[in-house]
Amino acid sequence: MKALAATLLLAPALAAAAPAPAPLSEDARELVASVRATRDHGARPFAVIDKRLARLWVLDAGARVVGSAPVLLGLAAGDDSVPGIGERPLAQIRPEERTTPAGRFELEPGRNTRGDRILWVDYEAAVSMHRVRPTVAAERRLERLATPTPADNRISFGCINVPAEFYERVVWPTFSRRPGVVYVLPERRAPSSAFPTLFLKPRAGS
Repeated sequence: MKALAATLLLAPALAAAAPAPAPLSEDARELVASVRATRDHGARPFAVIDKRLARLWVLDAGARVVGSAPVLLGLAAGDDSVPGIGERPLAQIRPEERTTPAGRFELEPGRNTRGDRILWVDYEAAVSMHRVRPTVAAERRLERLATPTPADNRISFGCINVPAEFYERVVWPTFSRRPGVVYVLPERRAPSSAFPTLFLKPRAGS
């Protein structure tokens, strides 16, 4: 009984610590509807990233949003990785090559060279999703995540940087137990070009 009472007392604090997820963007909403209709995710949890908004949504196997957070993305705009970029040292990757690729990717839990827990997005291109690492003070990664605009959320070499608290509370527990899928919406092309099997219809001006 004491344990139950303690849990009930903690519930309001826990709810306050986990704000309601941001609404899906129009492109993300259309994508989620298509994923749900086609079961493209294979009844697994999945994530959607809208690069134009620099925002991540995590959804459960029933396509219900369980959390959302801003993310940091590749410095350069673009929807494709440079061929062979995953085999090159970071020091040899030019600023205009630091893109986060768009498309459908199977997430795979792993560790990087630092031993951090990460989710591989595109192993060949060395693109992963991981908690933000503010190792270079001049990059102001934490400050960029905290601003209300996505305009300053482009700084990485292509990896998807997630706020540490959200990564540990939502992302890693969701996908380390049952690896799922991440859908990265393109920023320069129509969504239908990245997900042709989902029958997304391009809109005027996309």
